[in-house]
Amino acid sequence: MSTLPAAQVSSRRESIIAALTSPDLAPIVDLVVWVDDGERSVSGNGTSDAGQVAMAASHVGRVRLHQDGRHEVLVGLDPITREDPMAFLPYDRECVMPSPLSSRDNSYPYAAARIISLFTDPTRSPDVAVLHTPRHFFPEQGGHVGEHGSLDVIQSRAPLLLSGRGVAARGIVDEHVRLVDVGPTLAALAGVPDGDLRDAAGDPLDGSVLAAYFDSEALVEPKVIGILWDGAHCGDLLHMAESGELPGLARLIDKGVALRGGAVAQFPSVTLTNHTSILTGLGPGRHGVLGNVFYDRETGEQIVPNNSSTWHRSAEWLRPAVRTVFEMVNSIVPQGNSPRTACVNEAVDRGADYSTMAMVRASGSSSGAAGLNDQLPDAHASVHVHDKAHLADSYFSWCSQVDDLGLEQMRQLWQSLDSAPRLTWWANIVSDAGHHAGGPRSEVARDSLRDSDSRLVSFLDHLDGLGITDQVTFLLTADHGFEGSDSTVTGSWGPALDGLGIPYRDEGPGFIYLLADD
Repeated sequence: MSTLPAAQVSSRRESIIAALTSPDLAPIVDLVVWVDDGERSVSGNGTSDAGQVAMAASHVGRVRLHQDGRHEVLVGLDPITREDPMAFLPYDRECVMPSPLSSRDNSYPYAAARIISLFTDPTRSPDVAVLHTPRHFFPEQGGHVGEHGSLDVIQSRAPLLLSGRGVAARGIVDEHVRLVDVGPTLAALAGVPDGDLRDAAGDPLDGSVLAAYFDSEALVEPKVIGILWDGAHCGDLLHMAESGELPGLARLIDKGVALRGGAVAQFPSVTLTNHTSILTGLGPGRHGVLGNVFYDRETGEQIVPNNSSTWHRSAEWLRPAVRTVFEMVNSIVPQGNSPRTACVNEAVDRGADYSTMAMVRASGSSSGAAGLNDQLPDAHASVHVHDKAHLADSYFSWCSQVDDLGLEQMRQLWQSLDSAPRLTWWANIVSDAGHHAGGPRSEVARDSLRDSDSRLVSFLDHLDGLGITDQVTFLLTADHGFEGSDSTVTGSWGPALDGLGIPYRDEGPGFIYLLADD
């Protein structure tokens, strides 16, 4: 990974790990993770060998994590005592102990596999990754009241439901899957054969088709709609649906299945990493979008894919072997007068016949999507915003405008069953704004879910008017979960690292790249 000699990397990394795992930093540093150079190699297709192991440390000890689930405690106590994807369920348990104080009270699903994936990119992977504690509040470095990005279960738990044609109606079940399974499932529902669920090099995807939730009906000329509510909190979402506060979502659940354990995000549990994993079926070490901000040693470039000025450029950062679900579906559907695939308000759009980001690229705006703000609907006139007071938050207001525009695009794309795309992906973002602003279970977060549900209801009503709702398969998910920070838990690990005199970059913050001496 680093261009430094291996011995120097090892020595400097140990110094950084020792500094970051000091008890003094325990309130803000949850875990430090990495993969030893001696334990890691990369095969020709960019994937890590099956025998790789990951490392994790905190102020209480150090552990070696094997993909078969074994933990080898090397020093002190094991900082990761659980990897249970169903931890803190039923939902009342999470409400009783939100944002755990210690990693030993938390759970980190699929820890080894998710850590290893982050560290398999040959030029973009960091030398060390640092996890904020759930309660760390760091607004001076881009943090919010509600946070995500961690390996832990609540920040990693996205909702997952399937509904409609071809889906077994089972209601809410006590099960979980992974977000990397969403892409293969969408492609399979849209008719892509199992043998074509591969990357461009012919290698299998990291995700699997969720066939256990399909019924026995063979879908002929399928129509599939994938819906993303960015940052939607899985537990609160299901709780509100069950209590009648999200009637659109409840309607989908009634005609399908929702997983109480949701879908486990890839690590880091941030936006563009997981949007890309969802729509490619690959982990970050294979698709190349390692975070919302990361560094590429080969180009010497800081890459910031999660920004309104750069979303339309997402294809530039995908690794050569990547295929999106749009490319998979288009490969088996003949081109005609109507779009085969559509991608609404989504950055990862490569291959889609219709794409919001393609319009941004065609506009020539040097500011990307931000340069088209004057073309967005008026959020104050929106019938879907439950509390106009939330529009005082500029991010919430802008997301409301974008989501209203997305609903307009969906109605235009779906004028009839025959002309509708085989696969439509519809991203909604106000739920992210609400959860960042107030954290999970806050009124602004819950209103953001109500707003998203109102748009869903409006679209379902549109399909009802066409008489085609029962002919459509739906999949709804998010890109990550959320936990609430604590305004009294502040600070930075920067001074501890600066005091070592070791050249480094800290992107994120949390991705530590060792640099050569000047």
